[in-house]
Amino acid sequence: MTYNIRRRQFLHWLSVVACLLTLPHTSLAEPRDADFFGDPEHKLVYQLNKADPDYIEHILFSVSAMLRKYGDDIHLVVVAIGPGIHTLAKKPQRPVPELAQQRINSLAAYGVSFHACGNTLKSLDWNQEDILDFTEIVEIGADDLMLLQEQGYSYISW
Repeated sequence: MTYNIRRRQFLHWLSVVACLLTLPHTSLAEPRDADFFGDPEHKLVYQLNKADPDYIEHILFSVSAMLRKYGDDIHLVVVAIGPGIHTLAKKPQRPVPELAQQRINSLAAYGVSFHACGNTLKSLDWNQEDILDFTEIVEIGADDLMLLQEQGYSYISW
């Protein structure tokens, strides 16, 4: 009888381990190692061109929702141009809610890319030291949007 109980316990734990190993890992929303996994199936670029707190919140909520839904199988880029550049500033000259700043930092930690328009930075007399460290400066924001679309990124703007 002890043999049957041990056998059942062993089979029970074996099935638990098997279930855990077969769970999909896309919901783990950690940065994807492109060298190991290849390019993600989905690529999306957002244009962020306003300094309005509600507008910023809507875009960041959408980015977060897409990241939660697709996890490792999506690459997201937010291109900040014009007044939207203040969302990526260490010391914004326009109001950017603290929650938005925290969300941007969190999204960057999960692999979302943030691009800043170099022309907008020049017009404000800003440089790399004035924006968040993880931000990539692109020469022209509109050009970046075009080039990303040519690389297969879907374009979102509101």
